[in-house]
Amino acid sequence: MSAQQHDDASLREKKGAIEIERVTTFNADTAGNEANDSVGEVISDVQCKVERRATRKTDWRLVPILGACYAISAIDRINISSARIAGMDVELGFNKGNRYSIALLVFFVTYFIFEIPSNIVLRKVGAANWLSFLCFAWGAVILGAGFAKQWTDVVVCRLLLGLFEAGFFPGCVYLISCWYTRYEIHKRFAIFYSINIFANGFGSILAYGIMQLHGRNGYMGWRWIFIINGAMTMFLAILGRILIVDFPDKVSRSRMPFLTPNEVQAIRDKLDRDRQDAEFDKLTLEKFFGACMRWELWAFAMSFFAVTTIVYALAFFIPLILRGMGYSTKMTFLLSAPPAVAAVPWVILVSWLADRTRMRAPWIILQAVLGIVGLMIVSYAKNNGAKYFGIFVGLAGANSNIPTCLAWQANNIRGQSLRMVASGLQVAFGAIGGIYASTVFMEKEVPHYRTGLWAVTGAQLYLIVSTLVLVWHYRRKNRRADRGEIILEEMFGFRYTY
Repeated sequence: MSAQQHDDASLREKKGAIEIERVTTFNADTAGNEANDSVGEVISDVQCKVERRATRKTDWRLVPILGACYAISAIDRINISSARIAGMDVELGFNKGNRYSIALLVFFVTYFIFEIPSNIVLRKVGAANWLSFLCFAWGAVILGAGFAKQWTDVVVCRLLLGLFEAGFFPGCVYLISCWYTRYEIHKRFAIFYSINIFANGFGSILAYGIMQLHGRNGYMGWRWIFIINGAMTMFLAILGRILIVDFPDKVSRSRMPFLTPNEVQAIRDKLDRDRQDAEFDKLTLEKFFGACMRWELWAFAMSFFAVTTIVYALAFFIPLILRGMGYSTKMTFLLSAPPAVAAVPWVILVSWLADRTRMRAPWIILQAVLGIVGLMIVSYAKNNGAKYFGIFVGLAGANSNIPTCLAWQANNIRGQSLRMVASGLQVAFGAIGGIYASTVFMEKEVPHYRTGLWAVTGAQLYLIVSTLVLVWHYRRKNRRADRGEIILEEMFGFRYTY
């Protein structure tokens, strides 16, 4: 027998032994004795009921509060566009040169730098402590922006806003991914993100309502937008400290656990059957640099950069595009809401179909195409009705690709320490998408922004190509695993999703 044949035989024997051990362990855990198959099935049904109950409890306790806090963070991040329309341009001179683009850009500098470090702190101090602190801190910054005396004060506030918001989104992605199996996760990401989309849709209407406080206590309407949004954020942070839960391996040690010990164990058993990483594995320098050497993580990060370019471009510049169509300030705010709200059903539908089919790449490509079509309509349509329809199409495709890309990466990695680094890296590159979007839309091209729209279209074309490359790579890896040549992610039976 050759050395290669001997190694293959040993690999098959080891795999078989581990599978037998896994089945034996499962029977022992569920039956507690040498029960027959029928008893095992009854106990298995009971275990499934416990898992479903624990998952429902987690859904209600974890996803809504994280979604609400992230929604307010996104509103705080982009309410500068509403403030500009509400009079900030006039009072602080943001209509001069590239001041507005500078204020948009500086946010993403600190946002990019502190993504991964924040995830490391999150694990050490606890999810509720860290995420609620970040939320309270950026709320205070937004409130302070309402008292800015000159345009550079707003720039400083945007720098601090990026610092504190940096850790929230990757922290939420990391926390949610540690609670759900690979084909439960897309729907949860979609609901989490849809709360943000829905709230942002009405954020413009809220901003218009707040504008009516113009002149109250001597403050212009744009100042009240910052002051009230900041106060709302700080209140939500206090609520988050009470409701946000920790990681599955920590939640049973909390003072007020929301799951029973049996339910916690059911969640952990479910995660171990799915990918064997319910327990935290400490992040070491070796693991960190090993993660950084995986080109797939960089590919996912660059793909997320491409996705966020169109999301940020539409978020920052839709109000300005609508105003450039000749609509009044009131109509600009009101017309910003329906396209965002209409995107929510599409985001939820795609997540359900993607989890059901256990596929991600085809949906990413479809939605990138929708984004391109929407941008082209906005850029080249002759009448305002068609342009407005293009905003609907573009927003649906762009927003739905956020949870889809997050879920695709989460499906193809194992280990909580790797997940910590990967989610931070991916979301950090999303910040670069914000930098890109804020610089390619030039003031001199109002209201068509042709250069910016084509630059964002180029990013969507890149997304399609990179997705196809990852599909080719993962299919090749899966076929090698099917032939018994390799073990994927150090887990027998693991297969990549594409």
